[in-house]
Amino acid sequence: MNINDPDITLKPSPRKGTMPAMFLGHGSPMNAIDDNEFTDAWRSIGKTIPKPVAILCISAHWETRGTFVTMMENPVTLHDFGGFPKELYEIRYPAPGCPELANEIKTGIGRTIVDFSEKGGFDHGCWSVIRHLYPAADIPVVQMSLDFGQLPAFHYELGRELSFLRQKEVLIIGSCNMVHNLQLLDWNRLDTSESGYDWAREANEKLKNSILNNDLPVLLDYKLQGKAIHLSIPTPDHYLPLLYVLALKEDREKRTFFNDKIVAGSLSMTSFMIGSEVNSAV
Repeated sequence: MNINDPDITLKPSPRKGTMPAMFLGHGSPMNAIDDNEFTDAWRSIGKTIPKPVAILCISAHWETRGTFVTMMENPVTLHDFGGFPKELYEIRYPAPGCPELANEIKTGIGRTIVDFSEKGGFDHGCWSVIRHLYPAADIPVVQMSLDFGQLPAFHYELGRELSFLRQKEVLIIGSCNMVHNLQLLDWNRLDTSESGYDWAREANEKLKNSILNNDLPVLLDYKLQGKAIHLSIPTPDHYLPLLYVLALKEDREKRTFFNDKIVAGSLSMTSFMIGSEVNSAV
């Protein structure tokens, strides 16, 4: 199947149920080339969930005024970071784009104007994790931007409107870190069993409990939740993609946490899956 063929349309899945959705804590760009417990989990997931027809990724690293989706057929691999080894900049993830999916999103969203972007490509929040999920780069990928002028409730509601894609075998990924304070990183804490600062662990647990309890007031009004959350989410970009995935949950669907660990003091790799099991579902 050529997903870019104009005669191809995304169709409701013949499978029982819906495609899982996942929130991934992507961490350092070095995870793109490292082999560690986090990348092992990503590779395992790619082998165990149903293979999607296409992927929609909402990454922390594409902020715009307004909402955009990538429309190009052959997106480039963006190395939107600095100070890393040469081998990281040599990585290319040559997955095709999917204009058909971009069109489906634009026409399927009612409350928000969605525009096309024909420049750029996949940022590292996207390709650094998807290359582990699907190393063959044989699944078309579309990215959606974050409208930085909108409140958290806007992003949650937009996520709700994307839920129809799960019935069409589209895997939706939110990629960021729900505890993300680069100013306070301490790389000397990488090898300790208690690598997270006290406030980072407190925030991580509070956010996890709020996700499990569907406590939307806490999750949407995160700025009002005290010092630990304030330190953990100093800017919204690395938090908002979580809301898109949370909005996709249907009644009685399972949520599974994995990669639940804080590295370098203030960076949480904690991730979760909706609609499929990874380790133990709750």
